[in-house]
Amino acid sequence: MSLGNLPEVVSPEEWLAARKELLAKEKELTRAHDRVNADRRRLPMVRVDKPYTFEGPDGEVSLLDLFEGRPQLVMHHFMWSYDIDADGNEHPRDVGCTSCSTTADVIPKPTQLHIRNTTLVAVSRSPYDKIAAFRERMGWTFPWYSSAGSDFNYDFHATVDERVAPVLLNHRTEAELAAAGTPWTAAMRGDYPGISAFLRVDDAVYHTYSTFGRGIEFSYASNPYLDLTVLGRQEAWEEPEGRATPLGLHAGGPALRFPDEYDA
Repeated sequence: MSLGNLPEVVSPEEWLAARKELLAKEKELTRAHDRVNADRRRLPMVRVDKPYTFEGPDGEVSLLDLFEGRPQLVMHHFMWSYDIDADGNEHPRDVGCTSCSTTADVIPKPTQLHIRNTTLVAVSRSPYDKIAAFRERMGWTFPWYSSAGSDFNYDFHATVDERVAPVLLNHRTEAELAAAGTPWTAAMRGDYPGISAFLRVDDAVYHTYSTFGRGIEFSYASNPYLDLTVLGRQEAWEEPEGRATPLGLHAGGPALRFPDEYDA
């Protein structure tokens, strides 16, 4: 690797001066992040009264059961892969989404969440037998449930299909999407990655938060480490322009594989 487009080489004293300038910006960002987190905690919540059911390793369970007795629940909306026939009907494949699999591969052991009264699960629209087989192949241990046959994914906008429910894509209606220059089309139907949070008060469940798109970037556990480096995530949009060759490993990227395929 040549020094062509890499950072300037300076003395330790010059580096420290530049680092302190950046540190001031980092502290400002940290404080802004704290304020946004506080505003997130102040969001109102919606009581969930519909009796959703999911399938897991022990059979059918309720949304309340997913909490495992804890007051908080964080849920990954894990996209699945489908074949679509000429009539537009979906047929689930044996594998999930490669982008969601990249996220899932770095989900930590749940100990630190559990001691903070929080349960983490994944939910997909695929039949449970396909989820279980794929989970075993990947060697993952986090709880993962099927919402197949229910309205859950559509009601929480992790699956968007105007034939089933009104469009709300990343919190935007069809009219808002059109106004933003990205009008809704039939090609946009399907699953979307997201994360939702729920609160349990006695036996009542409340929906407190959902995020989609780049809002789930924090769950890509490798990104915070890569953001500390000179080459960064090695994605085309990053600055300085031309610093690193894009690897195509971004969400939906052409080089993205299932975690067990990279060695091959």
